[in-house]
Amino acid sequence: MVLVIDKTTKREDIDKLLKARISKQKKNGFDAAKFCGLIKLKEQPMDIQKKMRDEWQ
Repeated sequence: MVLVIDKTTKREDIDKLLKARISKQKKNGFDAAKFCGLIKLKEQPMDIQKKMRDEWQ
């Protein structure tokens, strides 16, 4: 989506456009931020990834 802002566009109008865009994005998109920090790992993610890659050999 493209927002066209001219020199004559008022600050209030810009804020309304941005708020409308954000609310539409939240309805359509996936909010990954609510899952941040929920998984408790005993190892570092890179170590887990290396072990998983070594399983293929």
